[in-house]
Amino acid sequence: MQTANTSEGIPAQMRLGLLSPLYLRRLFERMGATYIKLGQFIASAPTSFPAEYVEEFQNCFDRAPPVPYSEIESILREELQRPLDSVYEYIDPVPIASASIAQVHGARLKSSQKDVVIKVLKPGIEDTLVADLNFIYLVARVLEFLSPELERTSLVAIIKDIKESMLEEVDFRKEAVNMEAFQRYIEAMGFDRQAKSPFVYQHCSTKRVLTMERLYGVPLTDLDSIRSLVPDPELTLVTALNVWFGSLISCESFHADVHAGNLWLLRDGRVGFIDFGIVGRISPRTWAAMEIFLASFATEDYNAMASALSEMGATGNDIDVDSFAKDLQNIFSSLQQELDTEIIVAAARSSDAAAVSANVVVDERQMNALFLDLVRVSESYGLKFPREFALLMKQLLYFDRYTRLLAPSMNMLRDERINITSNKHTRRMN
Repeated sequence: MQTANTSEGIPAQMRLGLLSPLYLRRLFERMGATYIKLGQFIASAPTSFPAEYVEEFQNCFDRAPPVPYSEIESILREELQRPLDSVYEYIDPVPIASASIAQVHGARLKSSQKDVVIKVLKPGIEDTLVADLNFIYLVARVLEFLSPELERTSLVAIIKDIKESMLEEVDFRKEAVNMEAFQRYIEAMGFDRQAKSPFVYQHCSTKRVLTMERLYGVPLTDLDSIRSLVPDPELTLVTALNVWFGSLISCESFHADVHAGNLWLLRDGRVGFIDFGIVGRISPRTWAAMEIFLASFATEDYNAMASALSEMGATGNDIDVDSFAKDLQNIFSSLQQELDTEIIVAAARSSDAAAVSANVVVDERQMNALFLDLVRVSESYGLKFPREFALLMKQLLYFDRYTRLLAPSMNMLRDERINITSNKHTRRMN
């Protein structure tokens, strides 16, 4: 019996061939800095790219072999325009970290003897980014010309957004501005005894070199170390949430990458916000809808949630709010059941409540899956969310993970100690 030639049963990765998410992600990692950053942008923009690509590019690792210290030293001399031993007491030639676009070294300042870290743009990176991004932009324009239906996907606009975002990330003067603005916000809000961002040393910082205060502490996921520094880890989380939520409306920009490597408990008990290469800016219209969304999420009022999301992602289509609300309820109810199951499993392994909370690890893929489900359902009703909404939601998912570890009985959106709405922040500022 002769079988028909069909693609059924063949794995999707094989059917897609060179355009499969897995192959494309691995190819991007081999092609260098521009494509690694592009992959990370795709992973952070589920409102703009297909779900299977967003999911795969969550695994896009931004690690790269270190550049020899002699090359780093040359860049420092070129940028600072003076002998390095007149600025730094010493520079550790072994890097603390090496990513696709930058390398970080520990050092000590000559004048003040302060410990610092120096972030240095790797040689040739900016020229490579500009050339690669111009090429990608040109390809997008050609594709839209050859296939007019692609215009509906706003491909050229997306590439333009990526280009602006990535070129901003390699200008360390902008990161310095973001960091200083965040510290001014901390001081204006009276948070300076509770939180901190690194001090920027402007006399030895340029477009390609960023010298900043070295902070010492532990990530917000290191529960044992946190307990050794503060008596109540839950209060540390409350502080982190209040500082971050406040920045959404009272600061020029908000920290848009609060993973455990960038959010620390410092040795002096303050919360440290580190690495301001990726920040977000939220429009008043989006924030007004976001406030309603958060309040409805906390109270499980899915009709209010549907209305808020409809306002945020409105494209002129008529939305069946009741039907949308039922779909949202299905998404969030299934997630909660999965999380509750995970906690029960953890509890069965240990009788120590502290150990239970320490062992509750919510897989980031599960959180990404939640957001992708939310985007899929919303798009089925004709909604299109701004990228700032995706950035906000990702940070909330990070904070949800910290809550399950540090304060498993706390509801971060309903706890009276946490200020979310703008009127509360306005009263605090006044």
